[in-house]
Amino acid sequence: MWRQQFARKAIAYGAATTVAGYAGYSYYKQQAGPYARTVYADPLETPTPPGMRPHAFWTPPKRVEMLNDLKGLERDGSAKAADEREYDLLVIGGGATGAGCTLDAATRGLKVAMVERDDFASGTSSKSTKLVHGGVRYLQKAIMGLDYEQWKMVREALHERKTFLHIAPYLSNELPILLPVYTWWQLPYFWIGCKMYDLLAGKQGITGSYALGRSKTLENFPMLRAENLVGSLVYFDGQHNDARMNAALAVTAAAHGAVVANHVEVTSLIKEKDESGVEKVRGAMLRDNETGEEWAVRAKGVINATGPFSDAILKMDEPGMPDIVAPSSGVHLVLPSYFSPKNMGMLDPATTDGRVVFFLPWEGGVVAGTTDTMCSVEADPRPSEKEIEWILSEIRRFLSPDVKIRRGDVLSAWSGIRPLVRDPKAANTKDLVRNHMIHESEAGLITIAGGKWTTYREMSKETVDRAVESFGLKPLRECQTETVRLIGSHAWSDTMFIKLVQNFGVDPDVAKHLSHNYGDRAWAVCALADRTNGSAQHASLEQRIHPRYPFVEAEVRYAVQYEYAMSVVDVIARRLRLAFLDAQAAREALPRVIDIMAKELKWDDARKQREGRKGLEYLTTMGLPDSILDKSPAAANAREGFVNMQTTRSLDFVDPASYYRRGQFSAEEIGAILAAFSEFDAHGDGHIEARDIQPLFESIKVPVPDNGFEPFLDAAGIRHSDPGNAVEFEQVFDVLGEIKEATNAKGRKPTSDLNLNQIPTHRSGGSV
Repeated sequence: MWRQQFARKAIAYGAATTVAGYAGYSYYKQQAGPYARTVYADPLETPTPPGMRPHAFWTPPKRVEMLNDLKGLERDGSAKAADEREYDLLVIGGGATGAGCTLDAATRGLKVAMVERDDFASGTSSKSTKLVHGGVRYLQKAIMGLDYEQWKMVREALHERKTFLHIAPYLSNELPILLPVYTWWQLPYFWIGCKMYDLLAGKQGITGSYALGRSKTLENFPMLRAENLVGSLVYFDGQHNDARMNAALAVTAAAHGAVVANHVEVTSLIKEKDESGVEKVRGAMLRDNETGEEWAVRAKGVINATGPFSDAILKMDEPGMPDIVAPSSGVHLVLPSYFSPKNMGMLDPATTDGRVVFFLPWEGGVVAGTTDTMCSVEADPRPSEKEIEWILSEIRRFLSPDVKIRRGDVLSAWSGIRPLVRDPKAANTKDLVRNHMIHESEAGLITIAGGKWTTYREMSKETVDRAVESFGLKPLRECQTETVRLIGSHAWSDTMFIKLVQNFGVDPDVAKHLSHNYGDRAWAVCALADRTNGSAQHASLEQRIHPRYPFVEAEVRYAVQYEYAMSVVDVIARRLRLAFLDAQAAREALPRVIDIMAKELKWDDARKQREGRKGLEYLTTMGLPDSILDKSPAAANAREGFVNMQTTRSLDFVDPASYYRRGQFSAEEIGAILAAFSEFDAHGDGHIEARDIQPLFESIKVPVPDNGFEPFLDAAGIRHSDPGNAVEFEQVFDVLGEIKEATNAKGRKPTSDLNLNQIPTHRSGGSV
């Protein structure tokens, strides 16, 4: 009780002091920012040879050169002196934290190698909410619960948010997020919270929050439900392209002298006794998953940064150790761009289970999520239909009734596993750690787990600091990553795309895409296209891998030659992001992407077939049904069983190309529906009676759904209980669309109930 009373007083005091504090904050923010006197630690200032700053055309070492280094050879394959074969650090895991640790160690002047079993960002790091945020929800809980640890966590994240936006400006940006308000008392409550969020950021702050009235709210976000709307608060957070950020971290680490290798797996740890006779981890046995070759690599220290898979590496060290990871599944959906303004997101602060739902524009789509449920650890988890339907139901609550979101509007759906962790050295090992945890075993294996994307850099810094102390390493300098700009950032500007249009003649949308995904490396993508095509200049810049998206063929070649892409999934999921934006479009693009990669990597027909199968299997984890495995990617566009509308009036209700898509009709089909409607429109006034609906459907051979027509009529607002009730054509058309969607998705049923409250909200983190 006293905590609640004290919390109310704290809020009241906050209301009185926020205005004065915000004035001081505004002045403070105008002073020299944190980077005003920064000396950037670019490769010129590290062991990288002089003149090797990663300019727009710099080429990273080839994968074979990285593997030679890991095998104790010179990068050209020649012998290396025995005393040069040991690394200072071996980092296991190529996600955000692993790549962050590798970059941190390399820029300190340490000799470091990183290996990843699959691909960079193949797990949790590519399946986040795409936010770079302090966490407004955490701040609320810190104040209401008088929780200083939550307060510190928000403050640290806000500092890292600013750093994030600075070191990778082309991959990250500020995003205004709207908080709709439907009761008057919430308006000052949210205003105080947003201003405290701004104030806590201090000089690391970005654009300040502001309030909007009802009309301005609807003007900025016209899709919002207008009923009872009072106004809104708009605050700012960061957003980024997570998998491309991860790849940039890995390549930047390589530019600073690190060895980075994807598709290389740790099969066991190497232990040796130290001077006191205690066994210590001194390296690992590795396997190249491309060739099956195995070898040993030695290091003074090993860092386990494998996220949800941390326990697997820990058990290589201590087989009897209890699990420290409490995996939690977070599902996200991608919807078409027209459901949200292009440059503004939304946060629903009060879902039916007390969590929050984000609704954010991202890379030409709209990301919605997330859920938070206990799960098992697996490489490519699938989103359940129950979770997808829950997110859709929450979205429908805050959007206008005129904006109808159906299951068929979902372009992609994925599940990411958050590695919530327990501290094995804590008094109560069942409690979850709120932020991140660094654990050092008796054998010296350092494990970093937990946290979130926003704080990856600070987590990496703390981990490398611990490694330097524990392993007696001698870095050349202190941590540099607060000022190290990632590859592609040095010569990038927000208007760079104009030069790409002028110099290469690419479409403006393609130029913007290249600029904001590659930074100044977009010049290398374009130049690669020229070199590749010879006389057919710009051809691979003009050839999109899918007509609806700005991804071009030159990017596939760039991914292989410059970003270590080794499989078709590496490209469609983590270099081009098409699988995340539109799973069906990615399916349709598979054959062309495989052909380009086959030419680059010298694949034979058998390898191409395997890649096609693996690509389809991956897309079944992104929202497509298992039935696509029975059809080749080349058949993805086929409209089997199409019947001529003008002669038979039979609608195409089984269209294999429209799996999980909104029910759509061709021009012929629409004509057939109009003609049938006109025959039943006795008065010619654009209406039929409810009693005419069933005969109309029978005339155009509409299949009867398993649960009958009634639920679809109810959803369209048709009062079918009154036979004489007037029904408009638009209502009939909506019903037919819903039925077609349900028919195409037949068999797509929730298989189990979903408990969305298994993890306490304040422990779960809300979003990855």
